[in-house]
Amino acid sequence: MTVTPAAPTGESQGPGPQVNKWLITIAVMAGTFMEIVDTTVVNVALPQMAGSLSASVDEATWVLTSYLVSNAIVLPITGWLAALFGRKRFLLMCLALFTGTSIMCGAAPNLGFLILFRIFQGIGGGALQPISQAILLETFPPQERGMAMALWGIGVVIAPIVGPVLGGWITDNYSWRWVFYINLPIGILSLIMTFFFIFDPPYIRTQRAGRIDYFGLGLLCVGLGALQIVLDKGEREDWFSSAFIVRLSITAVIALGVLIYWELKTREPVIDLRLFKEKTYALGVTIMFFFGFALYGSIVLLPLYLQTLMGYDATLAGMVLAPGGLGSLLIMPIVGRLITVVDNRLLIGLGLVINGVAMYMMSIFNLQIDFWHATMPRFIQGIGLGMTFVTLTTVTMSKISQARMGNATGIFNLLRNLGGSFGIATMVTLLSRRSQFHQSRLVEHINPTSTNFQQWAARLQEFLGTSGGAETGLLDRQWLGALYQEVLRQANMLAFCDDYWILAIMFALLVPLVLFMHRQDHQPGR
Repeated sequence: MTVTPAAPTGESQGPGPQVNKWLITIAVMAGTFMEIVDTTVVNVALPQMAGSLSASVDEATWVLTSYLVSNAIVLPITGWLAALFGRKRFLLMCLALFTGTSIMCGAAPNLGFLILFRIFQGIGGGALQPISQAILLETFPPQERGMAMALWGIGVVIAPIVGPVLGGWITDNYSWRWVFYINLPIGILSLIMTFFFIFDPPYIRTQRAGRIDYFGLGLLCVGLGALQIVLDKGEREDWFSSAFIVRLSITAVIALGVLIYWELKTREPVIDLRLFKEKTYALGVTIMFFFGFALYGSIVLLPLYLQTLMGYDATLAGMVLAPGGLGSLLIMPIVGRLITVVDNRLLIGLGLVINGVAMYMMSIFNLQIDFWHATMPRFIQGIGLGMTFVTLTTVTMSKISQARMGNATGIFNLLRNLGGSFGIATMVTLLSRRSQFHQSRLVEHINPTSTNFQQWAARLQEFLGTSGGAETGLLDRQWLGALYQEVLRQANMLAFCDDYWILAIMFALLVPLVLFMHRQDHQPGR
């Protein structure tokens, strides 16, 4: 299932209707931002969905899983589907499907229908990111592609931050159904602008899609579907102690292993794995996978820390996350300009280092931090994210021809999303395991004969209004419960710090990989 171009490699967009590049940018970014926000906006509304539809919260998580599975399957075959239908027509189909199923999700009468509509919503949304990225890379001339990726990156990086805050506000003030209904005006706007302002370049209009690789497509659906369910459900099922998770894991490994072998041998593969022969692309995709791992892993950790340990509500926790988006928003246009004059590897490396510093600052959090101490690392992380994302995307795609751009962006976005799924699953699992570890270690140091312990017990008894000495207080369930809760808080705090320390190390380990990427040529005609 490959794409055969009629135009030579490297052909420009060529003749056709001349449309202002900023109108094209708004058209493709509206749909992309809507899709990425929708991926995260539903998370905070799950409890309300479960209650409204008479389902358990665990059953309601299939609303997330079904979307992620269908989304992941569509991502790597975006290039082939664009060649089959025509890129503009396929983009319009995806926008219409995503917008229409959003309304159906909001009106779903029960959980079964909601999950069904979410599957089709994921199919429609999966192609929006890679298509918008490919269109922007072709719309802007080579010397301005850094700026194009800066604009695209603003949506991709900020949307996961806006999503949970927006979802919480809508759910609290209206209904969970409105987290889907808000897609209607944005979807209609994107459909109208796409219809009038986006046109297929000559190589898209003349290329043909190869035959359907049914075997490869089947392996892709089974492998990615099983893998995504494992990552999403693993922690709830206690990972490999569950026969369900074990069976799915074996299925994913076998299906994806056979898929890789088959795709490298067949003439017309469903996904073009030969792209990995280009060293810079392979390294860029690898770095992006771990970048997604750390980005989504850290985003899921901080609200949990603030809400479970610091007593923040959802709105205040969202305000702590928001400066990260501000940092990215400020740095991305600057980086878009610097890309044309500075060695891009330096910018990527500096961005990774800044991310590592932000993770280290979070790894020394304690239970006495104020709002500004929680916010500052997020702002610094936003600067690092913006610097890394823009430059890494530009460099990774720099050696890819236009004819292969659709496949390349599809795989690139798939690996970022899979990295995020791995990151969330890993960080949540480590959080639980390290919390248990620290709890057992802290309990070992609680000694009723200690002077410090007795003084603390006396103060707590006084606060709770109990009488008697420390030994009498030990029998009082009220203050024993308070002691246990404090141990849990301290253990959880240390577990969060461990997670952030691991993410800091991960960023540091990625820096050497940047040295092996190609140095960018900043010649104007390139």
